Amino acid sequence: MKIVGIVGSNAEFSYNRLLLNFIAKNLKNLVDVEVLDIDEVPMFNQSDDQTNSEPIQYLNKKIVEADGVIIATPEYNHSIPSALQSVLEWLSFKIHPLDGKPVMIVGASYDVQGSSRSQLHLRQILDAPGVNAVVMPGNEFLLGEVHQAFDEDENLKDASTVQFLESCIKKFIRFINVVTIIDSPEGMKDVSSTEDLYATGKIDTTIEGVDMEAEDWVEQAAEAVGAVEGDTYVKLDRGILTVNQLNYFLKSMPAELTYADSNNQFLYYNRMYEAEDMLASRTPAQVGNPLAKCHPERTYSGVAWVIQQLRKGKEDVVRAHVPTHGPDKFVVHSYQAIRDEEGNYLGINEYVQDIKPIIDWYLKQTGQQLTGGDVDAVSGATEKVDTVSGATAQD
Repeated sequence: MKIVGIVGSNAEFSYNRLLLNFIAKNLKNLVDVEVLDIDEVPMFNQSDDQTNSEPIQYLNKKIVEADGVIIATPEYNHSIPSALQSVLEWLSFKIHPLDGKPVMIVGASYDVQGSSRSQLHLRQILDAPGVNAVVMPGNEFLLGEVHQAFDEDENLKDASTVQFLESCIKKFIRFINVVTIIDSPEGMKDVSSTEDLYATGKIDTTIEGVDMEAEDWVEQAAEAVGAVEGDTYVKLDRGILTVNQLNYFLKSMPAELTYADSNNQFLYYNRMYEAEDMLASRTPAQVGNPLAKCHPERTYSGVAWVIQQLRKGKEDVVRAHVPTHGPDKFVVHSYQAIRDEEGNYLGINEYVQDIKPIIDWYLKQTGQQLTGGDVDAVSGATEKVDTVSGATAQD
């Protein structure tokens, strides 16, 4: 689970930064926390709009991509620092990355009460209509007398404080999962229990005797069934190709392809790039895994919902736009049902594309233009651009 930790002070030295760094370092078995500073964010000035400046857009992008946000605030004059107030004003002026985002508040202060009053003020700000964050109730972590709380290695000294902090983070993880389910489309909430994402069943093509989660599943499974490779010819429906030709052919596709069978086992992807360079990250060691091991637990309801739509024939394809790759890309995940000649469900072909280059090419060829959400055709007809907002099973 990806969490963004925002340091609520622009000071060169901050105990709240130490607190977030401690969480990132010592609780990484629970969450992946990226600590972000706000020292380069300009003070809010509506007359000098800097929404598109690099510091603000960087924060915007990181928050949008995160599952949740932790804000660590000190207390100045019973309130939050002006630097943090300014950041929140920028993030609720023309952009709204905190809208619907689960947020946890923590804080450290020299005072024995910690940052209790600034945390209360911060809750009120985050609840404002322009911000509209979903703030975790209760479980406030108030680190008082902070100048005595850390040792020389920047670790919290008190074991009970560490234990309480860990319990708060665990509750925040559960809170994020609850918010995700609440925000799910109708019908998505109750399907996880009916779809076996752990692939405990067996179908005709299941390769038995090999651990699904083994990093070398492909090699073990290939040996178990005597799978062909190299220049061995394979007779297809309308063609004959060698295994090498098939690999080259699939790798040349203008999309990232993934095959999962009807037993919800991940069997293949066309490995064109390394995981960090993919639109939807995949690794060689994932192949063979049940789908539950390929997705964060928070997405299980969405994954199960997509599979149910395809398995039951309610849809042949479910599409979702994933807006976390930046303004220069328009990435679409398509989940296409694979069926045999009789229409029986055999699995999913997931293909992921950045369709912006295709749209740009088409508009250039036809002389059409995108205006707002509409397409203005040469003939004068206007057609609405539709992005199907199905379930998102993002890795």
